[in-house]
Amino acid sequence: MRDFEYYTPTRVIFGKDTHLQVGTLLKEQKCRKVLIHFGGNSAVRSGLLKQVETSLKEAGIDYVTLGGVVPNPRLSKVREGMELCLRENVDFILAVGGGSVIDSAKGIAYGVANPWTDVWNFYLKTETPTACLPIGVILTIAATGSEMSNSSVITNEDGWLKRGSVKTDLCRPKFAILNPRLTYTLPQYQTESGCVDILMHTMERYFVNSETMEITDSISESLMQTVIYNARILMKEPGNYNARAEVMWAGSLSHNGLTGCGTGGGDWACHQLEHELGGMFDVAHGAGLAALWGSWARYVYQENPERFAQFATNVFDIPCGIDFEKTALAGIVAMEGFFRSIQMPTNLRELGLNVTNEQIHELAFKCSFEDTRTIGTFRQLNRKDMEKIYLMARG
Repeated sequence: MRDFEYYTPTRVIFGKDTHLQVGTLLKEQKCRKVLIHFGGNSAVRSGLLKQVETSLKEAGIDYVTLGGVVPNPRLSKVREGMELCLRENVDFILAVGGGSVIDSAKGIAYGVANPWTDVWNFYLKTETPTACLPIGVILTIAATGSEMSNSSVITNEDGWLKRGSVKTDLCRPKFAILNPRLTYTLPQYQTESGCVDILMHTMERYFVNSETMEITDSISESLMQTVIYNARILMKEPGNYNARAEVMWAGSLSHNGLTGCGTGGGDWACHQLEHELGGMFDVAHGAGLAALWGSWARYVYQENPERFAQFATNVFDIPCGIDFEKTALAGIVAMEGFFRSIQMPTNLRELGLNVTNEQIHELAFKCSFEDTRTIGTFRQLNRKDMEKIYLMARG
């Protein structure tokens, strides 16, 4: 049983209309001037931004706004936000949106608080931040779990490199407002892509080739079953509050460290492989993960078929006899069947990509940091392994 540390300082305010408390929460944080950071026009059209501004005015808190965050958030927007915060003497950042907005807010917060270096160095992992502006979140998309996590992922348009930051608890949000009703207007594709992302955050920690804790495994398996069950409900009933609530809370628990207690940190190969897809083709993160997972699983499962068999039995109720490999493969097929049931891709062709051999070589070259690193712990993957998985996933 591995040693671990578990730290979750984020205060969660969960439920209907909880976003109306944002002014009070910022006042408690002694905020003087906040940057409201958001994505597209949906926050404006829905009236959410207006409600946030009204709450801040009632609390006597000054604010500036910066929208325009896109999926696979850009380094250029982070730099724009840094300039605005420095010019306006902002001392707090409020992310109103999903994972892309939150990750962009974390990048801005790191950049402003560490003027001694280029913020991109934190994503290249050549420097470690020593401070971070405080961050709050009003979550509108259940997916990345960034509202409680210690991570941020940004895409640099110079080379289209998608990289995760150095992980520090400095960027964990001070509070996260989770109102499931704010996710009602999401397109179905985005909702289900988010469900895949939640699953994958749990599965990355679950699929480890080492001894784990039974209680952590049980939490992870229950979380996966909950997301699978409710993702199917949301295909038919997108306005089902209970299903939205279950998925939203699962998203936070999947990435706040809980499902990694005693697992040694997890594998994360699928995320690394998908980051290159996102950087090169700008695909939805969860959909990209779904398109890659089956190929990764088939490539590595023989390292520990018992682990995959446990997943098949405890998550999909597939009977397990003495043939662990047969059960393991049945579990992989079952997961791919679930992806199809919620209209998620199971290969790159279904994702809408016609990837050439040259592009596969480039994806693997970038993912291996120009052939200087391996990824994964379930099985360590070098550049040639990465190429083979991308080829398997081509469809």
